[in-house]
Formats: sequence, C-alpha cells, structure tokens
Amino acid sequence: MPKVKTNAASKKRFALTGTGKIKRKHAYHSHILTKKSKKRKRNLDHTTTVASANVKAVKELLNLR
Repeated sequence: MPKVKTNAASKKRFALTGTGKIKRKHAYHSHILTKKSKKRKRNLDHTTTVASANVKAVKELLNLR
C-alpha cells in the first residue's frame, strides 16, 4: 500500500486546537479592503472553528481519524 499524502494546501490553512477542534481563518480579508468597514475587517481577523458539516471533509484532507 502506498502512503496516503496529506493535502499540502489544507495543512497550511487549518490547525488543531487542544481539544481536537479544527481552526480556520475567515475569508474575504486579503484584498479589496478599502470598501470594507473597520468593524467588518476587524471581525474577519479572528479565527473560528470549522462548521460541523465540513469537519469530516477537512479531517480527510489532513489524514486525521
């Protein structure tokens, strides 16, 4: 059996918390920032957890079981 490779893009985008949840960053915070309010940009700066509907797919990309 060949080794199962971890998706390289995913390991750059996601991180595990101490309790095993998966952290992610918000989208829409990389460009065209002039039209977005300070409050909106500030709220996009925080990290959040991956939605429960997507946890299985992300774990498969990261080879977590």
